Amino acid sequence: MLNPNGLGSRYTRAMHRVHARLSTLARPATLFTSMPEPRTIGVFAKGRQLLAGNFLFAGHLIVSPDTSIWDIEAPDVEFDQDLHGFAWLDDLAAVGDQATRVKAQAWVWRWIDRYGRGRGSGWTPELTGRRLIRWINHAIFLLQGQDRELTDAFYRSLGQQVIFLSRRWHATAPGLPRFEALTGLIYAGLALEGMAEHVDPALKALSKECKRQVDDQGGLATRNPEELLEVLTLLTWARVALENAERQPSDPLMHAIQRIAPTLRTLRHSDGGLARFHGGGRGMEGRLDAALAACEVKERQADGLAMGFARLSSGRTSIVLDGSAPPSGENSLNAHASTLAFEMTSGRRPVVVNCGAGASFGEDWRRAGRATPSHSTLSLDGFSSARLGETAKGWRQEQLIDAPSDVPIQLSQAPDGIRLEGGHNGYVSTHGLTHARTLELTFDGRGLAGEDLLLALDDTAKRQFDRVMDAKSLQGVPFQIRFHLHPDVDAAVDLGGAAVSIALKSGEIWVFRHNSGANLALTSSVYLEKGRLKPRAAKQVVLSGVAMEYATRIRWSLAKAQDTSIAIRDLNRDELDLTH
Repeated sequence: MLNPNGLGSRYTRAMHRVHARLSTLARPATLFTSMPEPRTIGVFAKGRQLLAGNFLFAGHLIVSPDTSIWDIEAPDVEFDQDLHGFAWLDDLAAVGDQATRVKAQAWVWRWIDRYGRGRGSGWTPELTGRRLIRWINHAIFLLQGQDRELTDAFYRSLGQQVIFLSRRWHATAPGLPRFEALTGLIYAGLALEGMAEHVDPALKALSKECKRQVDDQGGLATRNPEELLEVLTLLTWARVALENAERQPSDPLMHAIQRIAPTLRTLRHSDGGLARFHGGGRGMEGRLDAALAACEVKERQADGLAMGFARLSSGRTSIVLDGSAPPSGENSLNAHASTLAFEMTSGRRPVVVNCGAGASFGEDWRRAGRATPSHSTLSLDGFSSARLGETAKGWRQEQLIDAPSDVPIQLSQAPDGIRLEGGHNGYVSTHGLTHARTLELTFDGRGLAGEDLLLALDDTAKRQFDRVMDAKSLQGVPFQIRFHLHPDVDAAVDLGGAAVSIALKSGEIWVFRHNSGANLALTSSVYLEKGRLKPRAAKQVVLSGVAMEYATRIRWSLAKAQDTSIAIRDLNRDELDLTH
């Protein structure tokens, strides 16, 4: 996120205010070219919470049943942005009864009265694009029963926001914010009479961003899977809006969709959620499946890496591993030191996870979530495989520095399954050691065998390792291999401390074992999940030891217990919990 106190940020905000107020001097007489259909997905339970006056945004809960959403005091910038982006309108529309319609109408027209003349923090291009899409999507829901005066005010505000967006979209940061702004401009320009002149310039700019931001493998430079999902959703909305208006989507737009969809299928776990890496979460419930269905692209990514991630999948089991160097420069502002970390899901149940992004719980949690110990991989001597460095000019977050530069990955067939071999040099400069990891998943998906190696590969590395050993009085270099477990997992140390039994809600039992001199422990962990008030308590399996030689090998396995059925009908339902 940009530094709000930087000179560039203050100038940008000032120009937003100027153009917001100029745009509201216009009196565009607009109607819809055709009645829009809602395309955004809300959550019924969240809609009911809003109706009851429970305002849960950006990790904060404010309970105020008799208060307008615009009269509550936002605790931070992220909370305020969530309000002005109007994504919560999806949740109210998901309920769709008379009470929620009245509430939605009151809050929309209250925004028009209070902020519609160019005031407030909601006049940024990305928030305006997000807001326009929601207002247009749910126009039938909002306009039902409203008189002519209120209807005219609604259309007039839509037109004014389109004019503002046409003048200020270029001031957004590249990436998701710019995709939001341009998609909103195209969406509204096509939906509203008198706004069509803004479509061609916006489509030209969006096409340019598709070529610049989406690489040949269908990935983004940030390597954030959830951000990639949001980009695909926006591009699909733009494509559908163009086709409904009998206009041809541009080739760069179509090609970007065709590249992104197979990559997201690679990053999709067997439970339908995304792998949680580099600041991204699982994605809103149902959003991934809806986006993949709407994009009409059925291909899967060819064998190899997708946006730097490798996938192993057999039977009911899916594994996604971070198999590339982390993003660099400004693209690393939300990146994690997660090289060679993996997540594993069995059926509908996540088993091994990463802790996730902690941004919604404050700066300390955000920094902790970026560190290697918050991921299911090896950390060495208290170091992460990449470090947090200087804050980039004009930004609040730190970039990643001293990150792995060489991350070889190879996928091949094993005698009874699929093998993934990888390594990285993130600890060579500090300790002289390369971390190598091998994962083998059986063809039936019932067994995962792993091996982690710490190696001093050449004379320079060996001399560095010797210096570290001397500094530690030849006591060895401590390491920890972590396997963070999902909070719904029930885990217990078994077999006199030689194994960990892992029970899933589906009834499956997995057993973790190791064959090494490392110490096995089951300790506390956290699961950082967006939309909750605080981190969820969880557990982690930790193998710890010391590297004494130029080569240290740790072998481990994670396999279904023999009495676990091959096929399990998972009937245990997850209830949405918005308060814990």
